[in-house]
Parts: sequence; C-alpha cells; structure tokens
Amino acid sequence: MSPLNLAAHLGQGEFLAQVLHRQYRHVPAAIEAPDALITWDALNDILATHRMDPPRLRLSKNGEMLPQYRYSVPVVTRRRTVWQRTRPAELHTRLAEGASLVVDAIDELHLPVGHAAAELEQWLRAGVQVNLYASWTPTEGFGVHWDDHDVLVIQVDGSKRWKIYGPTRVAPMHKDTSEPDPPPKEPVAELVLNPGDLLYLPRGWWHSVSASEGERSMHLTFGMQTHTGAGLLAWLADELRGREVLRRDLPVHASPEEQAEYIDQLRKEVATAFDAPGLIGRYISSRDGTDDTRLRPSLPYVDGLPADPLIRVRLTTGRAELSASPEGDGVVFRATDNEWELDDAAAPLLRALMGAGSGSVTLGELASAAGVTLDDVASLVWDLIEGHAVTVDGGPS
Repeated sequence: MSPLNLAAHLGQGEFLAQVLHRQYRHVPAAIEAPDALITWDALNDILATHRMDPPRLRLSKNGEMLPQYRYSVPVVTRRRTVWQRTRPAELHTRLAEGASLVVDAIDELHLPVGHAAAELEQWLRAGVQVNLYASWTPTEGFGVHWDDHDVLVIQVDGSKRWKIYGPTRVAPMHKDTSEPDPPPKEPVAELVLNPGDLLYLPRGWWHSVSASEGERSMHLTFGMQTHTGAGLLAWLADELRGREVLRRDLPVHASPEEQAEYIDQLRKEVATAFDAPGLIGRYISSRDGTDDTRLRPSLPYVDGLPADPLIRVRLTTGRAELSASPEGDGVVFRATDNEWELDDAAAPLLRALMGAGSGSVTLGELASAAGVTLDDVASLVWDLIEGHAVTVDGGPS
C-alpha cells in the first residue's frame, strides 16, 4: 500500500507547531480512496477468522458495553478450553438495535491499517493504536466523552456526525488526580464526516459521535501515545538508578538533619540531570528505540537468510534511529529495544530501509544502495531480523 501522506494532509510543520495538542482540525476529502485501508468484506473476514473476545471486539450502546452472551456463544474445545464464537444473526440484531461495533488494535489484524499507523508513528514519534468503529443508527454508542490520548479519525464509509465540546481540564491523563469538569451543554463545533475526511482531536476534548445521517458508517481512530512531563520524570528516575544516592535506602529512621542532607543530595543529582542539554530529545530517542509494537516473524526463514536479490524486507518499526557512533567511528542503529554498532559502510543500507517507511525493499536494492555483496546484506539483515527490527515481506522462499 502506498503511503497516505497524512503529514501533508494535516499540514506538516504548521500542524506540529500550531495544532498538535492545541485545537481540533477537520480536513474534508483528504484521503482519495479510504476503502484502500479497509472494506466491509475485510472486516467480515477478520470477525470470521479471529477469536475476538472483549475488549478486542465489543459492542457499545448509550455508553455501556453489551454483555458478550448477547451476540456470541461459548465453545468448548476437546482440550477443554473455552472461547466465544460470534453469532452473525445475533450480532446483526444488536447492531440494528443501535449498538456500535468496535474492534481494538485493528492495525495488528489488517496490514494496510498497520502501514498507515506506522507512517503516523514515524512522523509524530509516538506509538499509535488504531480502533475501528462501525454503527448503523443515530444512537450514540459512547455518549459524550473524552479520550486520554490525541486521536486522528479517518472516515472510511458512510458518514458520521461529530459534536465537539472542547476541553474542561488541560491535558487530562489516564492516571490523574481528578476528573475533568462536565462538558458545556452546547458544542463548539458540529461536523459531518464523509468518506475520506480527516478529523484531529487533542486529548481531553469532550465529543460525541453518531451515525445520524440515516446510513451505515465505518471509521478508523488512530490513538496517539502521549509524551508527558510525568512520563519524562518516570524515565529520568530509571536513568538515574546508576547514581549512588538514588540507590541508597531512604533514611527513614534518621534524624531530621540527616534526612534533609539526603534530600539535598538527591535534589543536586536531579538538578544536574535537568541541566544537561537535550534532555527531551534523549527521552524521545529512548522511547523510539524501545518501540516494538509491530513485531512480525520472517517464516519460512528460521536459521538465516539466503542471499537472494528478490527477497523483500522492511522495518517493523517506524521509529528506528540511526546516529554517528559516540567514538566517531561507525554508526549506531537503535530499534525494537536493541542497539547495533556498525561500520560506516552499513549506513547506506540502513538509510534505504528507513527511507522505505512502512514499505519494503529487496536485498538486491539494499546491496546496490550500500555497494556491498548480497552475502554481506543477507548477513546484516538476518542480524536485524534476529533483533526484531526487520521482517521478510515477500519474495522467493
């Protein structure tokens, strides 16, 4: 699937500087062929071929999740395990009665959606999970609510009416000290999304959604992982575990003077860390380098990769990082919670992999880009496969 170029549709740098986390943005008719992401037939196949227990598959109506027994039956296997089989007729009835259908993390089940999520991750440097929502009636599946993460919506089929009320608490979090105040009675905007429309909403913005236009509707919601000050502090606490003062037991039973002295030492360590340049950049690089949400096997290859120029491979993450070695000799490649220190000759190959985004390249193309032999390419790519950073994506077997 070709890239959607979501960054260009949303406004590239202007979006990052003026819209992201600040205000909503509606872009009509941005995606020319939204059904290239997913179709009703593809959704039917997913529901038919996967065991979809809640919360992976759920039905919601008026803000409440329907009990699973209302649209599925338990099946006991001969090994005495139990799973729930969706009953199509009962599912149809619940949906016709006003329930909304939700499939969580459909980017893990349908490759075109996964590619779109990886493209967004690469641009925003944040993890992305995509949920699918489908509804058939004006009944609001979730009522007026807010999300604890930013969302990007792509309307795939039909139309959907969104009422946007705005935030009543700045940047609320999943683990927060208090709930936002109730939303205002009147929305600040009311929009109808049609196929191909984009809608961005910052976290904490109250909204409601319904298929009120008298037709079925399906949309995808790309939920974006948050980067907060709380997250930075938690990461920094782990980074500072190498410092002796942080490893020491708290002086719980010491005198007030000794406790004050310990706190002063602790404060100095933290202040030194905050004074170091590029702290936020190091934090984001660390998050990027540990992203492993899209791991994929490379069968049939289990003990090495043949030097076949037609084998296609791609990165399993959109957040890999390539940098010069601190020693000035070679490069460092970080991805999927692994790190490789490589010769400078490997850099063109890695750039070619990263430049493909969620797409794939052949071993032959990588050999040409790096000016090395196919054997060398196959050996390095296998090392990256073993480190979960690369997967085979087609070609001879």
